[in-house]
Amino acid sequence: MPPFDAIKNVRAGHNDASLHMEYLEILLMFLKAFAVGGLICAVAQLVINFTDLTAGKILVLFMLGGVALTALGLYQPLVEFAGAGATVPISGFGYLLANGAMRGAEKGLFQALTGPLAAASAGVSAAVVFSFLMALIFKSHTKYN
Repeated sequence: MPPFDAIKNVRAGHNDASLHMEYLEILLMFLKAFAVGGLICAVAQLVINFTDLTAGKILVLFMLGGVALTALGLYQPLVEFAGAGATVPISGFGYLLANGAMRGAEKGLFQALTGPLAAASAGVSAAVVFSFLMALIFKSHTKYN
């Protein structure tokens, strides 16, 4: 059962023993997402601390890591296990691009090239729109060290 169905059941007044199991499933889902997302971020922090790589190079490294793991068939089980914990970090963006390319490749060469763009278009569009709105609301300034 999806997690929000359990919340709807509580609001509807359902009061049975399975409701507690639903809450435990939700809690377990959050813990798995937190653990996997935290592990990915911890690895990134170790790379930052112990290498001289720039932030841009680390970002590309993790994105290409997501692409490579998707191509090898290793990222999909991680997504099924951890959900947002695997899709929210930048490696999840690589997974999204690779998944779009593979789905597009089933339809032809042109779709293999446009598949990643179609798969990522909603997220990129939302980032642009919300960035623009934040730029209108807040005043930017130079950060001094």
